[in-house]
Amino acid sequence: MQTYDVIIAGGGPAGLSAALVLGRCLRKVLVCDAGTPRNARTEASWGFFTRDNTPPMELLRIGREQLEPYGVDFKFCEITKASQKDGLFQVETKDGEQYLARKILIATGVRDYLPEIKDIDLYYGKSVHHCPYCDGWQKRNQPLVAYGKGRVAIGLALSLKTWSPKVTLCTDGKNRLIPEDIVRLQANGIAVHTEKISKLSGTDSQLELIHFKDGSYIECRGLFFVLGFVQQSDLAQQLGCRYSDKGMIRTDRLQQTTVPGVYAAGDADKDMQQVVIAAAEGSKAAININKRLQEEDRK
Repeated sequence: MQTYDVIIAGGGPAGLSAALVLGRCLRKVLVCDAGTPRNARTEASWGFFTRDNTPPMELLRIGREQLEPYGVDFKFCEITKASQKDGLFQVETKDGEQYLARKILIATGVRDYLPEIKDIDLYYGKSVHHCPYCDGWQKRNQPLVAYGKGRVAIGLALSLKTWSPKVTLCTDGKNRLIPEDIVRLQANGIAVHTEKISKLSGTDSQLELIHFKDGSYIECRGLFFVLGFVQQSDLAQQLGCRYSDKGMIRTDRLQQTTVPGVYAAGDADKDMQQVVIAAAEGSKAAININKRLQEEDRK
């Protein structure tokens, strides 16, 4: 069974950034990528220094290409099992391949819960988004909708006022707003619709209207939703790592989890989820991993 210094689960910005740093440290590294990035449906990655407006899959292609001089092994495969054995970490892929490593970095990201609205798949990633910091600028000064069940989307609705004066909050039938909420939203010029949404309509991938069960509709050029997300992988759980109340992998400031030798970086471990931040966390984790390996190798 092949043994590596570090096995990285996940080939997104965090995993590739970590692999680049570790490869340049002459470490023997394996990156296993399941090929299901969170932002695969998005047209471009925004706000990434020097890479603004780069398609996500192109960003990853460049990242993989830049690993080649450093001898990093990259495989399109999913790690489904992980355990500790004789002081090493043993992983097994979905295809049954097994590998050992001195350290493991979990950079598998999260998966968003999508609104259960008819035809939403036609617009997701083009005019339906989860992050205004990523896609708000493209929809600036146009009619925007903050979508969330009950009170959860109030903060999102208020935030969207940064990008447009025309913001509506839609709770999709879950009217849990209290009078103070209505007053605050109205004071900020935000309309509220608590009716159940029946469908979306638009031209190609551009959302234009949101239709309600009562027959009414509103104009919309960008829908931003907040419904939470779930971890893409349970590897951290298998290894005994602790999670936060929000379901994130607990890490310290250097990306170390609560299990020695297990690290996490990217969307899976923090509540500020941006491509550039994930890449930075991957780099931080890699430097910390290399320092631990250096300490272990000293006599």
